[in-house]
Amino acid sequence: MKGRYDVVVVGSGFAGSIVARVLARQGLAVALLEAGRHPRFALGESSTPLAALSLERLARRWDLPDLHALAAWGRWRAALPGLGCGLKRGFTFYLHEAGKPFDRAAEPAHRLLVAASPTDAIADTHWLRADVDCHLFARAAESGVDVLEEARVTDARVGDRELELEVLAADGARLRLATGLAVDATGPAGALARRLGAATAPPLRTRSGLVFSHFEGVLPLSRTPDGAVAAPTPYPEERAAVHHLLEEGWVYELHFDHGVTSVGLLADGGLPADADPGAVWSRMLERYPTLRQQFAPARPIRPLALAPVIQHRLDRAAGPSWVALPHTVGFVDPLFSTGIAWSLLGIERIAEIVASAPPGSATIRDGSAFTRYDGLLQRELEQIDRLVAGAYAARERFSLFVDQTMLYFALVSYAEAEQRLAEPPDSAWRGFLRADDPLWRAHFATACERIRRPCEDHGAWVETVTQEVNIAGLCRPDGRLYDVDLGALVAGAPRLGLTADQVRRALPRLRGAGAP
Repeated sequence: MKGRYDVVVVGSGFAGSIVARVLARQGLAVALLEAGRHPRFALGESSTPLAALSLERLARRWDLPDLHALAAWGRWRAALPGLGCGLKRGFTFYLHEAGKPFDRAAEPAHRLLVAASPTDAIADTHWLRADVDCHLFARAAESGVDVLEEARVTDARVGDRELELEVLAADGARLRLATGLAVDATGPAGALARRLGAATAPPLRTRSGLVFSHFEGVLPLSRTPDGAVAAPTPYPEERAAVHHLLEEGWVYELHFDHGVTSVGLLADGGLPADADPGAVWSRMLERYPTLRQQFAPARPIRPLALAPVIQHRLDRAAGPSWVALPHTVGFVDPLFSTGIAWSLLGIERIAEIVASAPPGSATIRDGSAFTRYDGLLQRELEQIDRLVAGAYAARERFSLFVDQTMLYFALVSYAEAEQRLAEPPDSAWRGFLRADDPLWRAHFATACERIRRPCEDHGAWVETVTQEVNIAGLCRPDGRLYDVDLGALVAGAPRLGLTADQVRRALPRLRGAGAP
């Protein structure tokens, strides 16, 4: 490696590798450091339509066609068949009661389905992160990024003109690198940010622990004796991000195309650090008969692992000569699959800041260029936390839980339609979940308070506050099965600042039609 770089990126998950490539596309000398080796296991596997939008913008702006392929299941399977993925048509939620089989007869009271795409070809995906991260790391190297695995930052200090890093390489050599800007993409470790003055911020409202693995042989709920489906659904129930709501918390299932399923048990309140993950998992199966049926033929292909508490938060996202990606700044919970989309927005913003700065700009070194970035990330983290904390509090009162999800689905469906059809030029800087809007921050805080009471008219309140953004036909009195409703989208054209004819003409742009 050279002694000096314009940018050093620390951490090579998908976000670190993408930001390194994007900055190298700007003609900068970039190094990418990875503490482990690829391929390696990683979580954060479920994508969403807003993530697809970011991928497609990055692909167009920086000529990265593989990112365009990653944005939709059909394109992925055609262009990158060697990378593991899964088909995600939407979100599926089931309510389970301890000691009782799942009750199909109680539907729609115990099930919610929300479709995110009308066809498989343009659907979202689950990412087999070992494959995806390895691919993106290799592409970064091919793009001229200097990459180094098994390299740990052991010291970092801000000099008069640049940042100085000490790196321990796999062979024991100590490297000294100088850079004008370092990007911390190390996730919860915050390996660089903490060395440069970032501190742990006050805890989030949400607190959950995780037991997780990848399994073979998991039966979809619809193929168990208790869960057989009689009525047609907008998509096969398991071809989605599947959520089982429990007294203890919830379980996710993400089905990959090659027969492996990513599974995790989220425990409300966290888990003891010395808990046996196998015992935690077994106790859950003992309490929920239908989940026990699903996992009777299954086996984990890697040992069950434990994360006692998965939330983290830093008090800042940037400082002199450094900036952190969103997952390094904080993480809430995987309940609404917000992680990939939020990380990609961070990449877009950093790329724009660097691209707009003059060469050697002092504003990059002193961190002032990232003031807006820092403030927006902190507000977005708070907004995600309010959403998830409210959903956790409502999960055993399913009608309340469904009402809380409508806040999320109304906002993200509006954002997707606006970005696809109206194409605002500042899409990357629009606050995730309207976190830059004081009114919507207040709505999310009010929703949490109403759930805690709880208020009997909560559904009517949600319908009222989402009216301006509800272009997907949500909040129906009988609403438990939501397909993609293009009629509602056309009828909602004025809310997008468009006419019905403009929306009809723009419909082919939905989900990235056309070349990258």
